[in-house]
Amino acid sequence: MQTYIGILLVILLIVAIVFVPSVTAQSDKNKEIVIRMIDAINDRNYDLLDDLIAPDIVRHSQATPNLNIHSLSEFKEFLRGDLKTFPDSHIITEMLIAEGDKVAGYFTFSGTQKGAMGPFPPTNKKADIKYLGILRIEDGKITELWVEWDNMAFLTQLGHFPPPEKTGDRRRKLRNK
Repeated sequence: MQTYIGILLVILLIVAIVFVPSVTAQSDKNKEIVIRMIDAINDRNYDLLDDLIAPDIVRHSQATPNLNIHSLSEFKEFLRGDLKTFPDSHIITEMLIAEGDKVAGYFTFSGTQKGAMGPFPPTNKKADIKYLGILRIEDGKITELWVEWDNMAFLTQLGHFPPPEKTGDRRRKLRNK
């Protein structure tokens, strides 16, 4: 019985030695792809994205439900449009976590609104907004992207949405009517 347990432990040790480093190495490679993508976006070098993003990438976002991206060319077009709105935009990667074929990231987007953003006119105000992204990587390229942020906080920082009134302010207004 002890011999079988010993053999089983040796097999498990061999599997751990062989398998765990390959999983860790793949996770590190996937995180590096995401880092390179963010660097290319920050450097406005969208040609580098050809090596990092699949031609048929799909972007999902509940924050922008009417924005459909189903290709690398549409993704680049989105980035160019975003640059017209936020010419000084910059993304900071706060953290990345990788598991399997996915990388989850927590990022900060900073930018001054110099151009129209849909129905919202330029305000020349700067926003610093945190957002979350999950990227699926297949054969060394990003194939799918989920991105979400707090639209209310973003619009408030840009001056498009007034911050909620304080309770005392609302009572004063009601008394003065």
